[in-house]
Amino acid sequence: MTSADLAFASRLDQSVRTVSVSAPGRLHLGFLDPSGSLGRAFGSLGLVIDSFTTDLELSASASSDQLSADVPAGEAELARAADYLAVLKQRSGRHAPLSLRLRHALPPHAGFGSGTQLASAIGRAFAEWHGLDLDTGTLAHWLGRGLRSGIGIAGFDSGGLLLDGGPGADGLPAPLLSRIEFPEEWRVIVVQDPVHKGLSGGAEKKAIAALPPLPQAGAAEICHQVLMRVLPGAARAEFAPFAAGINRMQQLLGQHFAPAQGGIYTSAAVGRLMHWFADASRGHDAAIGQSSWGPTSFAIVPSHVRAEMLVDAARASGQLDPRLELRIVSGRNRGAVVRGRAAEPRNR
Repeated sequence: MTSADLAFASRLDQSVRTVSVSAPGRLHLGFLDPSGSLGRAFGSLGLVIDSFTTDLELSASASSDQLSADVPAGEAELARAADYLAVLKQRSGRHAPLSLRLRHALPPHAGFGSGTQLASAIGRAFAEWHGLDLDTGTLAHWLGRGLRSGIGIAGFDSGGLLLDGGPGADGLPAPLLSRIEFPEEWRVIVVQDPVHKGLSGGAEKKAIAALPPLPQAGAAEICHQVLMRVLPGAARAEFAPFAAGINRMQQLLGQHFAPAQGGIYTSAAVGRLMHWFADASRGHDAAIGQSSWGPTSFAIVPSHVRAEMLVDAARASGQLDPRLELRIVSGRNRGAVVRGRAAEPRNR
């Protein structure tokens, strides 16, 4: 521990030595232009959701760093957490020993943005504990997040329905172009397949590189759907245009990424259920698709009653594979919750 660390630690009130962060998961609804036909690649549309979070606590440690997890199979997440802490210490010059406890974690490589939320939560806890004035974009950049999508970073701060413009050549996270409050009455049926994992890391990069470019006309249509259907529909709580835009966007992107993921849906069981949802909703009162590389998929519907009806009908029809997990959740119009340095919780 350096003299600066010792001096800082001596000034800290012991009652606020623990900083806790609860970071929300998000659904990646699709890219605008994954091939970068105008020179700027990706651009992402995403939705922050309730009921899926990464929760952790950061406090002082007596000697060396101590990491623990309350979640099953937390070893891989703790390894990532250790790497993130090492980078934060190196970049900030603050080396006080810390204790990190992972209380809950988003499912990794499943379409919830688990890596970005873990990195952002650790980065925010570290900055708060040390009293450092660092924004989420800077912390994410330090930790190598946001290389393709910026919606997880923006979602950590604000929640909502988010649109980013794709990362630039400088390597900084993508600029946030739009944030819209997701209508409170709309619901999301989240479908998970615990058996499958989506592509990530080197396998993801290799898969993207092997795909033929998405034609510029396809990217133009996706942008048209997002700007003239999806965003206005959400802003005015007009569900039909919102759903039509999401469904067309997902159709174009699903066909584009199908060769890399074995079909439009990574999980065949999820795919069968999503096709059933589309038929049952008659194609106009549900926005259906896969989040990122899956296997998590979603059906956005205009009310909780409609969500329950669809889920009950799927179970009654025998279309629901018993290994799949379904949850009805709301969109989340607030970001991460940070506690510890102030008397009251702070929403970022």
